[in-house]
Amino acid sequence: MMSRDQNKLITQTGEGTPAGGLLRRYWQPAALSVELEGLRTVRPVKLLGQDLVLFRDEAGRLGLIDRDCPHRGADLAFGRLEGGGLRCLFHGWVFDVDGECLETPAEPEGSKLCERVSVRSYPVVERSGIIFAYLGDGTPPEFPAMDCFAAPDSHIFAFKGLMECNWLQALEVGIDPAHASFLHRFFQDADPNDNYGRQFRAESADSDIPMTAVLRDFPRPDIEVEKSDTGFRIVALRRIDETRTHVRVTNLLFPQAFIIPMSAEMTITQWHVPVDDVSCYWFAIFTSFSTPVDKEEMRAQRLELYELPDYRPRVGRTNEYGYNVDEQRDQTYTGMGLDINVHDQWAVESQGRIQDRTREHLGTTDKAIVAYRKMLIGEIRKADEGKPVFLELTKEEAAAVMGPATIDGIDTGGNWQDYWRAADARRRLNAPWCTEAKVETAG
Repeated sequence: MMSRDQNKLITQTGEGTPAGGLLRRYWQPAALSVELEGLRTVRPVKLLGQDLVLFRDEAGRLGLIDRDCPHRGADLAFGRLEGGGLRCLFHGWVFDVDGECLETPAEPEGSKLCERVSVRSYPVVERSGIIFAYLGDGTPPEFPAMDCFAAPDSHIFAFKGLMECNWLQALEVGIDPAHASFLHRFFQDADPNDNYGRQFRAESADSDIPMTAVLRDFPRPDIEVEKSDTGFRIVALRRIDETRTHVRVTNLLFPQAFIIPMSAEMTITQWHVPVDDVSCYWFAIFTSFSTPVDKEEMRAQRLELYELPDYRPRVGRTNEYGYNVDEQRDQTYTGMGLDINVHDQWAVESQGRIQDRTREHLGTTDKAIVAYRKMLIGEIRKADEGKPVFLELTKEEAAAVMGPATIDGIDTGGNWQDYWRAADARRRLNAPWCTEAKVETAG
């Protein structure tokens, strides 16, 4: 059980907060690349409690600047893209991607005012369908050479969704292997051929047992948590019979992402990014290790569930998450449909806008959550003291952080450690960005 001060420490991320100081030392997903496509390549962004505007200028350069014009505070998110930058509608002042003022056209001829004015700008880069922002001071860290960043564009797909709760409780559901046997329990097993792009609705690797059957029939996993190059490796073991063990390997990517298997050939790397302290976005990169991703199908699937422009779920708090008592009786454990994102949304939003961890009672299956919170508090304190923090990578260090392996399959050899490493190596033989199969070692 946590104290109120500890809960406040790990949940508040605005400017000047200790946790906010830590998160500002990492690249944060700010928008999907597709959000800056079309005629209007300007988007308001709220990130870690800061109001910003993201834009792509006439030359195609990305910029992220404070949203309020430094002249008299008007909203730059409505600005015109012209004159080499973003022009404020109020008096025509123009700011480029570096925040420099290029014009103050209402001022007298020969005025030097714009030379003394600027708006704060932030580094931005585009990786794997996501635009990442760095809100901290100094030089940003390098991106690790993980699968989701190493894979070619043809083999990745990115999407996002809004959650109306604190970022931390949204993240913690992804490092909790036990909940899937209940929250995502289906009473019938679907044809895996009809479930492209959907998690848990396919067979595990090396097995003809549907994943839904494994979760439903074996709800008491043994959970192993061990330190890794990216944070933690989390292994959930479900003993099927004397010769078979279901092995599911997932990962925490510090500070606020996880990597999980979606199917035998696809993984999900998912960040939970604070909008403010009471809402967050999940950003996900789906990575295929074999055939190119069908982006049109995956986007169409998800746009049936999320509304643009804010990527707000169509089924959620406002309509009781689609709850149906007849469905709960004989189709799904929740009665909330077949989309597991709705299940997760209910679970984390029902805890309140900011979960009160002083009232919880953790169990054995929460060991990854306990380990993560301890690590998070430790790294927050380091950041607050100005010390180096975990995964704040140099170029050389980033090149060595690959993978990480995330596997879902059946071990029949009696040694699950050897099994998942061998399964990862086999899958990498098909990956177009791997020149050779790489076997991950324990951190």
